[in-house]
Amino acid sequence: MTKKTIAVALLSGSFLFTSCGLSNAIKGGGIGTAAGAALGAGIGNVAGNTGLGAAIGAVVGGAAGALIGNKMDQQKKELEKAVEGAKIESVNDGQAIRVTFDSGILFASSSANLSQKSITSLKAFAENAKANGLTNIQIIGHTDNTGSDRINDPLSVNRAKSVYNYLVGQGVDAKRMSFVGKGSHDPIADNSTAEGRKENRRVEVYILPSQEMIEAAQNGTLK
Repeated sequence: MTKKTIAVALLSGSFLFTSCGLSNAIKGGGIGTAAGAALGAGIGNVAGNTGLGAAIGAVVGGAAGALIGNKMDQQKKELEKAVEGAKIESVNDGQAIRVTFDSGILFASSSANLSQKSITSLKAFAENAKANGLTNIQIIGHTDNTGSDRINDPLSVNRAKSVYNYLVGQGVDAKRMSFVGKGSHDPIADNSTAEGRKENRRVEVYILPSQEMIEAAQNGTLK
């Protein structure tokens, strides 16, 4: 499979979501210099999350892609053993990982302060991130559509930022990470039902191959 060629839009090291028509409040803050795998691989869409438009690396083909896929599969298995209360999936042809935390686990209602019960899972995630230093991390906050955008948009940003700040406090390099809030604009379930709204209240953490990982895979030195 050849690499997809899609334009990369970067601003101060953070991803732009202008195609979604989002305000600066929704875009949130891109902290550090990480720009996912888009630093050399283009922009791809996350499989199975219609409308997200999250910037992740285009699929790397050939032997290099296989090495990245194997490395990500190893990390996914480690996360499945270590991190409780999260849904862990392979995306982008296995070359990225999506970890979805239910906002009800991380936060009290209408709050961006991490709950005590979330600390165990996030601490385990941080340890895994530090052990896999050739990856970048993008954190995306989401809400359901209850309430107005004036409330939901900054809440989603602040929740993503809280996760980011905790990971930095646990020693994860800020330069590897970015965060953004999407408010209620990218639902994955039906907001007309209580169960659907619960699914939509979430924080997604994408683990992406860094440019260094891509180059190591292309050189055949990725272990």
